[in-house]
Amino acid sequence: MGINTWTGERPAPPVACLAMCLAIPGQIAEIVDEANRLAQVDVAGVRRTVNIALLDSDGHVTAPGDWVLIHVGFAISRIDEDEAHATRELLEQMGAEYEQELEELKASVIE
Repeated sequence: MGINTWTGERPAPPVACLAMCLAIPGQIAEIVDEANRLAQVDVAGVRRTVNIALLDSDGHVTAPGDWVLIHVGFAISRIDEDEAHATRELLEQMGAEYEQELEELKASVIE
């Protein structure tokens, strides 16, 4: 958002910008549906099916053992194991927000 050239003031951010969204690291355990690009991913001991199609654009084949960042049921980027552990540590320090994200993950189902 730019500064209003008439008043010189910066407008308030939209409410949507104030909410926090987290991406959680997880490790792909298995590809469960190749045609629909679905994989079973382990996130802190919770296994869920996520869509991995967004990772296809870089030409790297996504496979069991790969680490990914997950947001709302989609793997949004590939990361290495060190980054996955460091990210999880930081998220755990956030406390309630991280716990809420894990609870939402436990309740989510992609079929």
